[in-house]
Amino acid sequence: MRFPRFQTSLAAVALAALAPGAFAAGLGDPASEVVLTVTGEIATTNRDDAAVFDLDMLTSMDTVTYETETIWTDGVQTFTGVLLSDLMDRLGAEGSSLSAMAINDYAVEIPSSDWVETGPIIAYHQNGAPMSVRDKGPLWIIYPYDDNDAYQSEVIYSRSIWQLDRIKVLE
Repeated sequence: MRFPRFQTSLAAVALAALAPGAFAAGLGDPASEVVLTVTGEIATTNRDDAAVFDLDMLTSMDTVTYETETIWTDGVQTFTGVLLSDLMDRLGAEGSSLSAMAINDYAVEIPSSDWVETGPIIAYHQNGAPMSVRDKGPLWIIYPYDDNDAYQSEVIYSRSIWQLDRIKVLE
C-alpha cells in the first residue's frame, strides 16, 4: 500500500518522538564539560536515563539573582543561577525530595516543599563571576537567606550544598 507523502512524514515524526533519547531535543546536548547530572524521577532526559547539563545549558535558562549574606562568606554577596523549582519543572520531576550530591560525595536531602519560586537557586555565578571548585563551585545551592527568616536555620544551611554535581529525584 502506498501512503501519501504527508502521512509518511507524520508517521516518521511520530516514530521519532517515541525513539529513545527523544527528549534530548528539548534539552539539547552538552557541548562542553558536564557540570550537573540529574537522575531519578524525571520525565525529560538527554542521555540514557539522565538529564545532563554543561554550564552554557544552565546559563541559557531563566536566571535569578539573590543578594544575600551567607554564613560562609563576608558581607552581602550576589549569586546568580537557575531556580531549583524551574529546573525540576523543566525535567518533569515527580518526587517527594531530592538528593543533592557534591564532587566529594557529600549529600543532602532537599524536600520538594523547597522547590518554590522564592526558594533556592543552583548558583553558577558569585559576584558576577563563575565559581571555581576551590571557591565552592562550579554550582552551589543558595537560598535567599536575607529575604526569609525561615531560611536562617541550621537545617537550611545544611541543604546549601556547594560543589554540587549530581541530583537524584527521589520518590
